Amino acid sequence: MKEFFLHYLWRTKRFDFKQLVTTDGQPITLQHVGQHNKNAGPDFLDARIRIGDTLWAGNVEIHVRSSEWLQHQHQHDTAYDNVILHVVYEEDKNIHRKSGSKIPCVELKKRIPSGISRSYQRLSKNEHWIPCQHQFASVGQIIKELWMDRMLVERLEQKTTDIANNLEKNHHNWEESFYHFMGRSFGLKVNAAPFELLAKVTPISVLAKHRDNLFQLEAILFGQSGLLQKEFKEAYPNKLKKEYAFLQKKYQLQPIQKESWHFLRMRPPNFPTIRIAQFALLFFQTEHFFSKILAAKNVTEIENMFTLKLSNYWKTHYVFDKESKPRNKSLGKSTIHLFIINTIAPFLFLYGQQKDEPYYKDKALQLLEAIPAEKNKIIDQWKGLGLEPNSAYQTQALLQLKKVYCTQQRCLSCAIGGEILK
Repeated sequence: MKEFFLHYLWRTKRFDFKQLVTTDGQPITLQHVGQHNKNAGPDFLDARIRIGDTLWAGNVEIHVRSSEWLQHQHQHDTAYDNVILHVVYEEDKNIHRKSGSKIPCVELKKRIPSGISRSYQRLSKNEHWIPCQHQFASVGQIIKELWMDRMLVERLEQKTTDIANNLEKNHHNWEESFYHFMGRSFGLKVNAAPFELLAKVTPISVLAKHRDNLFQLEAILFGQSGLLQKEFKEAYPNKLKKEYAFLQKKYQLQPIQKESWHFLRMRPPNFPTIRIAQFALLFFQTEHFFSKILAAKNVTEIENMFTLKLSNYWKTHYVFDKESKPRNKSLGKSTIHLFIINTIAPFLFLYGQQKDEPYYKDKALQLLEAIPAEKNKIIDQWKGLGLEPNSAYQTQALLQLKKVYCTQQRCLSCAIGGEILK
């Protein structure tokens, strides 16, 4: 027996509560089981429970065995002074308040329906890809869709946590925070950390002063990346190096370590050199980028913002000093869609939340609905269970469900798991 299973039973009242009595024989009437507390303190807050002839208002604590109250040292914690009922699977010891009076206790041991108990055991002990793999198809479509909506919002809220922290440090400068996170997006998964660091050590105010000069933007960003810290044979990187030396001294810039970047086992179009050149060009082409994102009406308008045609040097190079066949090296739609999923939609969602403007939260959801479904191993597994997501809205929800609920076997907190347990 697990304590969180008892939490589930109490929260959903899926136990036999007819003629409910304390272990001392006092009748109990449940008016309100309380609010589930996910922080420190008693498990359920603000419950309303009639015990005998008295209506009590207070908190409820749940344990598998009553003696766990003492093991957890609750008797020394004032947060538990207002516990009005101790709910346990089994009472193996009487628990008293500081005043000496016994805390009313109710046992659930003989009140748990055998069907729910068996279903829970099946879910919690199997080793399938998801616990409810064999029951998943039996759950109604409406329940699944409503839960997917919840999963997507939950995923967006989690993604906005780092953004909110960054905004706090930047004194709520949305443009600068957006610049930091767009940098991270340009690094994709492999170079996300060094690219974000590059953006943070290169003030947006410095780039803004040279917005009309692409060569200087490249000099600043490549210099700050540390990738100009070597001897070159070709004229262009040497010119960048010379320009950066002047600008570095002018703005007191400090580059990051060139060893931070990863080139191995990467496709050449994703090399950090190409991504930095594209990032410089994006800054050159688009002023007040976040403001333009707020004004964009649809995915197509956003895709057009990322139409980047690199300079002649980068058409024939993937790295400095090594010429290659001419190629435009533009950003693909799938890459732009990743930018929308990982940065743009979360920013819009948080902006709408903090400014109390639901329009932007809805816009974030609409963008995800307009983007094709993502392709990865996790989504392939969901397809094997009969789900065919047709948008990033759905794939993001499925990724959240798998990572936060299925993998952690949080079936008792999942609407799908709850339906199966019925």
